[in-house]
Amino acid sequence: MAFAIDEINRNSNLLPNVTLGYSLYDNCASVGIGFRAALSLVSGQEEQFMLDETCVGTPPVVGIVGDSSSTRSIAISSVLGLYRVPMVRAMIQILKHFGWTWVGLLISDDDYGFHAARAFQSDLAQSGGGCLSYLKVLPWGNDQDEFRRVVDVMKKSTARVVIVFAHESHMINLMEEVSFEVVRQNVTGLQWMASEAWTAATALHTPHFMPYLAGTLGIAIRRGEIPGLREFLLQTHPDLRYNNSYGNSVINQFWEYTFQCKFAPPPIGWVDAGGALCTGQEDLKHVEIDFLDISNLRSEYNVYKAVYALAYALDDMLRCVPGRGPFRGHSCGNLKELEPWQLVYYLDKVNFNTSFGDQVTFDENGDVLPIYDIMNWLWLPDGTTILQNVGEVKESAFKGEETTIDADKISWNFESKKPPRSVCSESCPPGTRMARKKGEPVCCFDCIPCSEGKISNVTDSLECTSCPEDFWPRLQRDHCVPKKTEFLSYHEPLGIGLTAAALLGTCICAVVFSIFIYHRRTPIVRANNSELSFQLLLSLKLCFMCSLLFIGRPRLWTCQLRHAAFGISFVLCISCILVKTMVVLAVFKASKPGGGASLKWFGAMQQRGTVMVLTSVQAAICTAWIVSASPVPHKNTQYHNDKIVYECVVGSTVGFAVLLGYIGSLAILSFLIAFIARNLPDSFNEAKLITFSMLIFCAVWVAFVPAYVSSPGKYADAVEVFAILASSFGLLVALFGPKCYIILLRPERNTKKAIMGRGIET
Repeated sequence: MAFAIDEINRNSNLLPNVTLGYSLYDNCASVGIGFRAALSLVSGQEEQFMLDETCVGTPPVVGIVGDSSSTRSIAISSVLGLYRVPMVRAMIQILKHFGWTWVGLLISDDDYGFHAARAFQSDLAQSGGGCLSYLKVLPWGNDQDEFRRVVDVMKKSTARVVIVFAHESHMINLMEEVSFEVVRQNVTGLQWMASEAWTAATALHTPHFMPYLAGTLGIAIRRGEIPGLREFLLQTHPDLRYNNSYGNSVINQFWEYTFQCKFAPPPIGWVDAGGALCTGQEDLKHVEIDFLDISNLRSEYNVYKAVYALAYALDDMLRCVPGRGPFRGHSCGNLKELEPWQLVYYLDKVNFNTSFGDQVTFDENGDVLPIYDIMNWLWLPDGTTILQNVGEVKESAFKGEETTIDADKISWNFESKKPPRSVCSESCPPGTRMARKKGEPVCCFDCIPCSEGKISNVTDSLECTSCPEDFWPRLQRDHCVPKKTEFLSYHEPLGIGLTAAALLGTCICAVVFSIFIYHRRTPIVRANNSELSFQLLLSLKLCFMCSLLFIGRPRLWTCQLRHAAFGISFVLCISCILVKTMVVLAVFKASKPGGGASLKWFGAMQQRGTVMVLTSVQAAICTAWIVSASPVPHKNTQYHNDKIVYECVVGSTVGFAVLLGYIGSLAILSFLIAFIARNLPDSFNEAKLITFSMLIFCAVWVAFVPAYVSSPGKYADAVEVFAILASSFGLLVALFGPKCYIILLRPERNTKKAIMGRGIET
């Protein structure tokens, strides 16, 4: 403080024409003494003295710089409103850096501990960086029972990191109990984090404690360099005006201790015992003492910055710009009428850099922007311990908080030589969500797999999100993938088999058609109404081909055309069979006496007209269906959650039912007429073949209905295609198989005589 004020007084650019003074008080490590000293300063009741003839009386006190003890500084600042040191933020930055979210907190039983605990819990909650496994207060004195209870809590906790805001004496008592507990039960494997109160406590650097404290990470007040301080200290000399009759000054006591001498008059017997007398001319340059060691200035550096902060604030006030200060009437402040609150206004706006390069300024809460060194306790093989700087935590007005940690330099007191894991629950991987454990802190949770249809693609997700409609989670449920599509495809075995069967049926129809064309003048072709046979073959070919519309990805035109083509093709086929059957009956009646008139009603024109009319009815049904409620393609996600089934919805169930019902009614009518004509003479025994073919047809379509209704997705299309192909093959084989057999393999039976006999019965 003396050096800083001397330096400021010699600076012509800072507080020109103003000389700063100071009063130093020794609080004797007592809160009460320090508190009384602070109150006497601010109340003006301190001792009056004269600096020179022009300055007499009580000089104004513009600020108080507390000592290095947080407990005593907090007690004073709670009354005087001075800023607090936000060391807690530095602790939280280290926790976040190593991912330690589950920690224990030990505090001393005083303002320092309770203040730190409140700030730590508040900042920890705001940062969302972790939770406390336990919070325990360390008692004053060596209360073994209480320390044993604390160690027992530490032992049972799953937290591997222990933060201690306490004094050196607390830690010594705690570590005594820890070392004792290790003998009884294991209390090792803990990562200790030290507050600035015991970061540099050399009393703990002993072989007795270091097996447990090695690797400790500590927060230390920023180490700074103060140019010129050593030279200033070397100018220190004793005041020879003070002697034993007036009481030794602090410097005189220091001088006697350093040079092992006594000022005159010495104690009785001192000289006789060989003791030296202090002359005041001894040279400090030739002694090695901590007083001159400026390599590790921490609390001293804080004092230096605090004095400069007050000086800059006072300078800003005296350089007042009217209207920009806290004074009424656009006036400015002066030293004679200075009030502390006026200086605080300017102190809040202080912003300067030290010669060491550190920025000094305050935030909106009046907290100084923190600058801390991160220290690590390195236990060497020879049993000594050194404190090494492994990083820093600082905050600037422009860049915000910055944490720099050289992890490679840190010595860890674990077999793995790596930082420990200290979490209540391990992170939830993608594909799961966090679920709070009832009655426990937020850091304790279970990882629940995402439900069906939902994903989480980040670690520690609070909830799972649904995939878009056309997507589905993959097995790990960490991201969505396009759903598989399903329809009766040309590339799958089922589709290939049905396609091959449809093409085979089409080819067989073409072959039969060619055979009938080539042998059209033979008796068996002419006897079976060749024109209707050709129409029937053409309709069967259309039936086979329309089944191809059911294979492949549904489109609007295929959905509209498939049932229309199927319905019209089969009605055309059944109409030809019906007319054929009716012709059989007409010919039988015409062969009886007086029955020739019946053939007039079943001539060629009537046969064509009947087929056309019956087919036109089906065409009208299909047209009305498509116009009123057209079948359309549909992406069905109800059958399978992870698949999209492409299908054609019929649009109108009534329309589909009428279409099938009309085909069924014609088939039943054909079956009944053929059944009636089955026992006619052999020359007309094609009715037996028609009866058998209609029996196959009806059986196939009766079985189709329940199979179609119970089959999902592409299997419904496969069932319908199978029904089309089965009934088509049944008609083709039943009606044209025997004829082709006779034409190709038994040509001797393809005569008029054989036809009039029992030729085609087999």
